[in-house]
Amino acid sequence: MSQRNFDGLRASYNISLLIAKSEKPHTIGEKLILLAVEEVLKTVLHKPASNIFKRILLSNNTVERRIDEMSSDIESFLCNYLQTTHFSIQLDESTLSGNAALLLAYARFIMNQEIYEELLFARTLTTDTKGESIFHVLRDYFIEKAILLSNII
Repeated sequence: MSQRNFDGLRASYNISLLIAKSEKPHTIGEKLILLAVEEVLKTVLHKPASNIFKRILLSNNTVERRIDEMSSDIESFLCNYLQTTHFSIQLDESTLSGNAALLLAYARFIMNQEIYEELLFARTLTTDTKGESIFHVLRDYFIEKAILLSNII
């Protein structure tokens, strides 16, 4: 991959991250950001934007895919870390429309002498909201991610 194409790919990921952090619709990449970049290039730098646009892909599907890839990387990193350290967990059950129950799990842990709290997962409770059902969802997630229940303190 040429350096110019790599730079375009990197810009696409960086802008996708900004879109995710802004909590705006993914279509903002094509509808606003690329237009703003084009305006800056034409007005301030006096350069045509067509060559740059070919390298920075920001379609709705591309932005969604990039955000999913980055979130998957974060989940993998977090789960790998929790496999080797002690942590506490907070569970919160919420009701969605249609009486669907959602279980949210937050992990609190120390990394580099700082305390962190991260959303570990959000899963639908398919049966009921009894303690046993909640435990089974948590246990199944830990088995899937190879996290030891004994790491919970």
